[in-house]
Order: sequence, then structure tokens, then C-alpha cells
Amino acid sequence: MALLLLLLLLLAAAALALGAVLLHLPSYEIPRGVNQPAKLRLVLAVLLGTAAVGKILEKIGICSQITFGRYMRRGRRLAVDPKLFIQDLQFKKVPVRVYQPKTPSDGRRRGIIFFHGGGWVFGSLDTYEKVCRYISRESESVVISVEYRLAPEHKYPAAYEDCLNATVHFMKNIEHYGVDPARIIVSGDSAGGNLAAAVSQTLASRPDLPKLRAQILIYPGLQALDFNLPSYQQNRGVPLLFRERAAFFALQYLNGDASHVEEVLEGSHIPADIRLKYRKWVSPDNIPEQFKVRGVKPLVPTHCIAEVYEAVKRFCEPNLCPLLAEDAVVHQQPESFILTCEYDVLRDDGLLYKKRLEDNGVPVTWYHLEDGFHGIISLHDYGGFSFPAGKRGLDSIVNFIKGLY
Repeated sequence: MALLLLLLLLLAAAALALGAVLLHLPSYEIPRGVNQPAKLRLVLAVLLGTAAVGKILEKIGICSQITFGRYMRRGRRLAVDPKLFIQDLQFKKVPVRVYQPKTPSDGRRRGIIFFHGGGWVFGSLDTYEKVCRYISRESESVVISVEYRLAPEHKYPAAYEDCLNATVHFMKNIEHYGVDPARIIVSGDSAGGNLAAAVSQTLASRPDLPKLRAQILIYPGLQALDFNLPSYQQNRGVPLLFRERAAFFALQYLNGDASHVEEVLEGSHIPADIRLKYRKWVSPDNIPEQFKVRGVKPLVPTHCIAEVYEAVKRFCEPNLCPLLAEDAVVHQQPESFILTCEYDVLRDDGLLYKKRLEDNGVPVTWYHLEDGFHGIISLHDYGGFSFPAGKRGLDSIVNFIKGLY
């Protein structure tokens, strides 16, 4: 056992050194305008080191790279919070963690269902413990954090179904949590933002359940048709989410097979007629000009490869890519909050959905972190690696919640 631990320590040290070297490669970029660039460079070194160790462990047969990555990112269970009741439960066999403020309330509280990020591959209840505690304490709301099944072991629509089932269970048993049925909110970041949007769209057609009060989408990934939108070009090498990894994660969630990632990146996975059909919603033409000043290259049309489209055609399903929902569905969406970051490949997904919601008469509160990068909310309280912009973003979410009556 001691030898194994020593081996792991040596591998970790070597991988961190490798990560530091990789930081100087041109494929990685830390823009000057990003919040705390030196800290971000260190965080990236740790992530690259973790990935390198995982790859070594996979090659020698100890565990998969994904398994090791999950272990390193899982976080730790925090000490008792004097201001919150926290309990782990199951809603329809889906693990959840419930956060309830201890302070007395004059009436029923808001209820917030939270779906964590991590590309549908990583993330857990513990990973997002600090975020959920902060939201619950500061907004004096009941928060339900959902631990949905992860890809690639559990492919689409497993995560979506878990999130939907947990939400429906909560809505049907709301009296047990002191929550006002008229003030239920779905929320999530990154892949969790995707799941929140999909669940919200589904619930719009459920007359047997309370209407959602709002949805909160934190740098959500909402489409997989075009990985060459301005933000994907401008931020392709900016941590914590690279353009190639965005496509990789989408494929892992879809079918657990990332062998077509290059075709997806170049756009040869979608036939021309389908691309034309959705161009009214997924197009750089719908991105405000202010977000194109850092440069955009026109997408050169590529020939669709039939076998690739056959493998990924479910990317056209709104439950997987909510940006593609019909106007009749989008029109029924609740008041929305969308947070975007300037240095994030997913920035334009959020901007495009913001436009769609507004075009359909849905009130939208938009908060843009001009110095933010993908995943920054989770780093709002990260010890010596905390990022002030993450705290600003999280406070904007809390302020939105507190304004919902």
C-alpha cells in the first residue's frame, strides 16, 4: 500500500510538472482580460496534471482517466453549517441533497432545484456543496441539489430523466419542505444549465404540476450543431473548457463515443438542409456585434458525412439541445436568468437563447462577466485560488432569486 501511495505521489509530481510545461503550448491561452490570470494558470496546471496522472493510471490498468478525474474533482464533505439543515435523500431513486435555512420564515420559502455542471461526465453533490450552501444561505431558499447519472456509463437521456424525475417528485411533495408552489426555480451551470433548460421546457406542458417561477442558466451549453460560433473561435484554447472538450463532452453524453469529435468540430455531422432549418436560431448573425470584435472567421460549409449524422442525429432533439425547441415551447418558458462569461466557448449558446426567449416575450435578466471564464462560479470560494468574478456572478444569481416574489 505504501509503495502504491509513493507511486501515485511520484506520478502526481511528474504530471504537475508536465502540466506546467503544457501551459506554454500555443493551444492553451490565458487572455489578459480574464479575472486573476495567474491564478487561472495555476488551476489549469493542476487540471492538466490530474489529466496526465489519470492517463498514466489508465495505461497501467489501475483505473480509467475519467474515474481518476472524478475522484480528484469530487470535493470533500464540509463541516456542519450552523445556518442550514442539510440532509441526503432520494427522489425517485435519484440521490439529492436538501439545504434548508434554519432562520424562521414569515411564509413559505422559494424552492431551487440545482443541477451541477461537469460536462455530464464529472460533478457530484460534494463538488457543488459550497455553491449550494451559499445560494441557500444568502437567498434564504430551500435548495435541492441533484446527483444525476453520469456519462459515458449512462448515456442520454439518463441525466435528463433523472433531473426531470427528481424535479417532479419535489413538486409533488413540496409541502414537506415549506416551499411555496408558486416560487419553484430550476437552475444549473454548464451541463446543468442544459439540463435545467430541458426540464423547464418539458414542465411547460405539464398542467398537473405547478408552473415554474423561473429558470437560472449559468453559462449553459444548449446546442451541438455549430462549434464554430464566435465564442467557440475566440475562446477555443481558454480554460476551463476548451472547444474540443466541449464537443467531446457532448458526444460522451449522447452515446459514449467521441470518435467523431473532429467531424463535429468541423461541422460535417449535420446535413445542409437541417443546418439551414435551424439557422434562424443557431447563427453568428444573431450574436451582437460587440461580441465579434475579437475576430470571427466565416464558417466554410463542409459536406455532411452520412454515417456521422446517423450516429449523432439526436443532437437535433430539444431535450438534448434546448436551443432547438420550437417557438411554442420557448414562449411558455418562465422568467429567466442567464449568466454568460466573455472568455467562455459557451458564451454564445447563452446569448442565442437569451434572444430566443426575448423574441418570444419571456422576461430575461442577463448578467455578463466581462472578465469571466467557464466554471468560475465554482471557484468563488476556493481557498487561495478564489476568483472575485466568481463571487460577483454568484451574488448576481442570489440577487435575482431574492427579487422573485
